[in-house]
Amino acid sequence: MTTRNNLKTMNKIVILIALMAIAVACGGPADKKTELANLKKQHDDLAIKIKTLEAEVDPKGTDTDKNLVDVVITEAKSVVFNHYIEVQGKVDGEDNIAVSAQMPGAVTAVYVKEGQNVRKGQVLAETDNTVMTQQLANMEQQLAFVTSLYEKQKTLWDQKIGSEVQYLTSKNNKESLEKNTQALKDQIEMTKIKSPINGSVEEINLKVGQLASPGFPAVRVVNFNTVKVVADVAEAYASKIKTGNKVVVYFPDFKTEVNSEISFTSKYINPVNRSFVAEVRLSPSQIEYRANMIAVVKINDYQNIEAFTIPITFIRESPKGKYIYVAKNENGNLVARRQSVTIGNIYNGLAEIINGISLGDKIITTGFNNLIEGQHIQAN
Repeated sequence: MTTRNNLKTMNKIVILIALMAIAVACGGPADKKTELANLKKQHDDLAIKIKTLEAEVDPKGTDTDKNLVDVVITEAKSVVFNHYIEVQGKVDGEDNIAVSAQMPGAVTAVYVKEGQNVRKGQVLAETDNTVMTQQLANMEQQLAFVTSLYEKQKTLWDQKIGSEVQYLTSKNNKESLEKNTQALKDQIEMTKIKSPINGSVEEINLKVGQLASPGFPAVRVVNFNTVKVVADVAEAYASKIKTGNKVVVYFPDFKTEVNSEISFTSKYINPVNRSFVAEVRLSPSQIEYRANMIAVVKINDYQNIEAFTIPITFIRESPKGKYIYVAKNENGNLVARRQSVTIGNIYNGLAEIINGISLGDKIITTGFNNLIEGQHIQAN
């Protein structure tokens, strides 16, 4: 009877402490955090004393069976844990070129349409070259005349007729005019806007009559035979992200993931946004890649092939540190016990436990919110 009276007294003390906590909360500007921490500590100490007395009153647990807390227990097993750094990137072709005119001039013709496949060297558009074409016709006529004079002079020179000066002069005139003619032909070729690669026409910024000039993007040609994803990565990850890192590329538009690896990392830090470029080459797949398509790049910067992981919500915290509840078999009864843990990396709601969990530990995964140290439980 004395022990049971002690239990009743302890319960009254717990209630009194709770009332005191409410009174302090409604009072003046006291240090509420310190007061709350002290009350919680007193509550935990009293709860342990209550459990000890209950065990003394009813060692077999016959009186406490009615107060058993239902929990779900999961046995600890090692799994592969991957941590990823997620950045946003965009799809680009291995060759994505904005072709511009080499010489300024009015556009006289556009020979391609958007979506059309083109080959390297194919003429995409042309600017006005009328004046140069006329000059070329006159120059070719002069070249024909000078060439005829040179051939006649050479025939005479071979027969030792005439002077050497006459021969060399006709030869120089011919060769000089040939060079000028070729230079004019090259200039005329420069009025033709040609594709530098094999690919498809993705964008046309020219219209007949419009003025084209060097440096102004006229036609965009993209080669999607080899596709890559380009992403800007924060400078803080420079030591973790390297060529060869495994990645998972997620395409929100298709809700599809593609496995690959980093093929290139820039050695240059952009001073504006303090980031560097990382590229991932993609193999052909069922996805119809498009330039500038959004992609989420998940870069695998850490892996533990034998890790213990639990949802971060299972982890409690006290002034002594982080802990979880595990089920212990004591004197034939299941008892909830606090077990201190050390957390490693966290990803996607899962925490890597690097210390505190062993293979086979019975982790309480449901019903732990209202548990206290030493409380009797029953597993479902």
